[in-house]
Amino acid sequence: MSIIIENKELCLTLGEDCIAKSLVCKATGEECLMQGENLPLFSLTEDRPYNNEIKLAHPNKKTTFQANRVRREGNNLIVGFELVTFEAIVEVKEADKYVSFTLVDFIIKPEDFGGLAMTPPPVAEFRLIQLPIKNREKFGEWLNVSWDDKAAINVLANTRWPIIDSEKRNGYRVMFADARRDVKLKGNSASLIVTPGADLMDAIEQLEIDYDLPRGVESRKGDKINASAYWAANVNPTTVDEHIAYAKQAGFRMMLIYYCSMVTKSGGYDYCGDYDFNAHFPNGEEDLKAMLKKIKDAGITPGIHFLQTHIGINSSYVTPVADHRLNLTRHFTLAKELGTDDTTIYVEQNPEGTTMHPKTRVLQFNGELIHYESYTTEWPYMFTGCVRGHWNTNVTPHQLGTIGGILDVSEFCAISVYIDQNTSLQDEVAWKLAKIYDCGFEFIYYDGSEGTNPPFEIHVPNAQYKVLEKIQSKKPLYCEGAAKAHFSWHFLAGGNAFDVFPMPIFKKMIARFPLEEAPRMAEDFTRVNFGWWCYKDDTMPDIYEYGTSKAASWDCPITLQVNTNLFKTNPRTPDTFEVMRRWEDIRAKNWLTEEQKVMLRDPDREFILLVNENGDYELVEYTRIKLPEAIDADVTAYVFERANKAYVVTWSTKGEANLKLDLAGDLEYEVQLGGETIPFENGILPLAGRRYLSGASKDALVKAFENATMA
Repeated sequence: MSIIIENKELCLTLGEDCIAKSLVCKATGEECLMQGENLPLFSLTEDRPYNNEIKLAHPNKKTTFQANRVRREGNNLIVGFELVTFEAIVEVKEADKYVSFTLVDFIIKPEDFGGLAMTPPPVAEFRLIQLPIKNREKFGEWLNVSWDDKAAINVLANTRWPIIDSEKRNGYRVMFADARRDVKLKGNSASLIVTPGADLMDAIEQLEIDYDLPRGVESRKGDKINASAYWAANVNPTTVDEHIAYAKQAGFRMMLIYYCSMVTKSGGYDYCGDYDFNAHFPNGEEDLKAMLKKIKDAGITPGIHFLQTHIGINSSYVTPVADHRLNLTRHFTLAKELGTDDTTIYVEQNPEGTTMHPKTRVLQFNGELIHYESYTTEWPYMFTGCVRGHWNTNVTPHQLGTIGGILDVSEFCAISVYIDQNTSLQDEVAWKLAKIYDCGFEFIYYDGSEGTNPPFEIHVPNAQYKVLEKIQSKKPLYCEGAAKAHFSWHFLAGGNAFDVFPMPIFKKMIARFPLEEAPRMAEDFTRVNFGWWCYKDDTMPDIYEYGTSKAASWDCPITLQVNTNLFKTNPRTPDTFEVMRRWEDIRAKNWLTEEQKVMLRDPDREFILLVNENGDYELVEYTRIKLPEAIDADVTAYVFERANKAYVVTWSTKGEANLKLDLAGDLEYEVQLGGETIPFENGILPLAGRRYLSGASKDALVKAFENATMA
């Protein structure tokens, strides 16, 4: 007899053999399963067979046993498996908008593991759901959803513990959720949603409410989700007014403040973990609260940027005694006692394959860190050329049999190390960061989030969530992060941000990375941050016009990494800030049409957002003019057409200059369209900021600039 699992949206049919026979979206009557694959809904994996007869009969290797029988008792499915003799109890919750499967327990008979001194069953992994879902137009790899307008099929987490993923097949994907013993086996749970594509967010929102998850759907609907951010590393009570002025000039509604503005002694990764207020905040939290209030009173929303998984090498967690909760990537047991003067370390295990990058060759035994030069891969195994007391840790003797290992040094600069996520240290750091957030911040950037131990699918989002769950004030409007995994979809509503691109390759990198990722992130119902753009002395308005226009085409923001010194010395800062202001204004007003967004997505086309004679915005395609090599570094010019006229927008990249043009006619040279005119006499065009030249044909304007010289 078939088993029917259903709600208002879906109907899942299981055979008595636990094979998923059908999965129907009730709204359309459409079958969502790839038929004929005969894939059971559940399976379990042991590291090797443990039942004595199975162990003797089959190879001793990691073995997966597929479910081959199932019966329903109330809300529970009693599941049996091939070869193994015990059964599993899986609870089914049939809510209106989703169905959840929770591994409750196992049914063990005395003879199943008779005579073995162990806690049965020896299950390493349990597959909570596996379904062969037919391919649809779109697939969100982060949310794990296959969807189009007709239907969305989503296998997703309802707690932080399941591993959610999919595997490609010919014409379909096996979408699944796994529980792992080393994370959480019993009590682990995942959900299935089948609904029309337009209703998916409503279903996920209901699941988030029912399971008290972070409100990822609600966050994505926020009116500031696509607002760009002004990022600074030195915002303090003495500089905040200047930063507010610049942020408002460029139209920013958000200000992202680096943690070094408030805490740490050096301003870098090397003191992460020690989050005591610096000298700019003598009254600690009260000074920070007052500063954040000033930012908010200016109409700007403050957020905080930190690295929650990093511990700095100069922090109190590393020196003079290295904390026992730092992560070790490999473990070694001392084969000989290690005295304080010894520079060779004998170990029981073969170090073959251990890191040899000079900055990451660090061992930890108890509270001492030791830098090694090399190691042997034949007995006796040893680390050689050791320098004791690395990073100013105390040199101490270590007994035979002491277990230590390779310190997990961050690959970024090697001035911080990672936390063992299976210890209390991440919670300890999270409480410190949450306390700072509670002073008045309203959004978060989780930097360095990839810095965890495996399984990354669990620890990357969980380390982020540990900060989020400790916040006592209003939860963030949205979060971004440098890394993501499935569960973080529920709170990383801003997705990720790309790092800095140098100006000479900026446009190419925007097209290669964020513009390429944006449509894929859209399939996950998430926007991407088009990058942390580091302001440089060669930053020009057309560069940011390109980047922010491409971002706006996907309703995505950017983040500007500020340098107030270069703001003052770069002659085109006012023009670049005006570009930013205009694009931020149309984001806030939702000014772009869908047709314009599609047009803007072409990486080979460039557009300028004009303010016309009536003070209204106009979006116009423009094309860069190839100038003579002798002046190309000093002048930029683009040609465009509007209102039955041709224009060139041009400026000096170095400040002010005079350009000699062979151009006749009734010419008009304006600071703004319909604004102040500038005399253009004897073919000499005075260059400064962005100005607009018109009054000749497009061909004549282009030819004149192609043959221009400096006057």
